[in-house]
Amino acid sequence: MRLYTYRERPDGDDRIGVGFGSDSLYALEDFGLTFADMNDLICNITPEQMGKLRKAPEGAKPIALDSLVRRAPIPYPMQDVICLGINYDAHHEEAGRFNQEAFGDRPKAIYFSKRVSEANCDGGKIPRYEGLVNSLDYEVELGVILGKDAFQVPAEHAQDYIFGYTIINDVSARDLQTGHKQWYFGKSLDGFTPMGPCIVTADEIAYPPVLGIRCSVNGEMRQNGSTGDFITTIAQVLAELTRGMTLKAGTIIATGTPAGVGMGMQPPCFLKSGDVVTCEIDGIGTLTNVVDDH
Repeated sequence: MRLYTYRERPDGDDRIGVGFGSDSLYALEDFGLTFADMNDLICNITPEQMGKLRKAPEGAKPIALDSLVRRAPIPYPMQDVICLGINYDAHHEEAGRFNQEAFGDRPKAIYFSKRVSEANCDGGKIPRYEGLVNSLDYEVELGVILGKDAFQVPAEHAQDYIFGYTIINDVSARDLQTGHKQWYFGKSLDGFTPMGPCIVTADEIAYPPVLGIRCSVNGEMRQNGSTGDFITTIAQVLAELTRGMTLKAGTIIATGTPAGVGMGMQPPCFLKSGDVVTCEIDGIGTLTNVVDDH
């Protein structure tokens, strides 16, 4: 199933919706269930309640998605998003060219965090930050959402902890990354975490997910890869991090981006005001944002 957060009007309250296709949803209340928000649902829904959501409610009318105000499926993540850097071989090469840095053969994954006070949404605007950011870039990534607390999880049990998947655009200010010699600031500006359009529950996608992952700018394909090409797999990430770290239910993990980002082009080609960025992952949908002159 597909889980959405939406509003009926721009100044309305966030509500949860359940969809079975890509063009409509049912209000969560149609199933006789109520949760405060998506974080509450992820952390507290029971298997029996999840079962109720797998079938359209009798007598209820679906609501057209295009009549609603879209929100990120998790508008307010409970913690910073955990991110993987350089998790596809070809992106490893292009990042090294741009940064004039040899990453080499790495025995360990690169982890960093992305501050998200409020996640951006499908249809939301990506701020240009004129005067602060000169090298604005895109990164389509598979987002993994945990459904229960994880600590000392064996790799072979990682699947049991996954609630669902979403699309994340890890928007990045390359000049801030290189200038500060670390990635946190350049990836954490407000509006830099578009997420959506929904959460697809884990039962809908074969594990481990091998999905086509793409990004286009103004209709031009820039990134075209597969989540089957991870250097560090989802299972390896969970097993490694939880050896000494508790990952709470609702934790979001951005699993890295394939080759084709703007900094990897020759010469580099960064986003400008008015550019339309569309991220797509098979089985999940599309996430489209416009760069705003802000």
